[in-house]
Amino acid sequence: MSDALDLEALVNRYLSTVAAGNAANVAALYAQDATLEDPVGGGDVHIGRQAIEGFYKAIEGAEVSAELLTFRSGGQEAAFLFALTVAGAMRIEVIEVMTFNHDGEVTSMKAYWGPENVTQL
Repeated sequence: MSDALDLEALVNRYLSTVAAGNAANVAALYAQDATLEDPVGGGDVHIGRQAIEGFYKAIEGAEVSAELLTFRSGGQEAAFLFALTVAGAMRIEVIEVMTFNHDGEVTSMKAYWGPENVTQL
């Protein structure tokens, strides 16, 4: 990719890949040594593609949709609010902060959300 990354396009690609529900495809969007913390303060930091793929296994086979609500970026970083709807039964509003390398791979992701951001539908 060029030095001028289209971070909003990368975020939209990430959200559509998450919604498609294939953990290996989502993990492939991350750099080999990337980190993932979801939710922040709520558990382990997953390091590396293999660990990140393991994290996303939880969505495989689920009916998931993702909607980008707000997007901001600066440099090689993006912060965005999105809604994740699971099986039409639950909606989670999440703020994520991602950093990207020059190849457009995610190098770190932090997700900010808690029980107060979950709505049963």
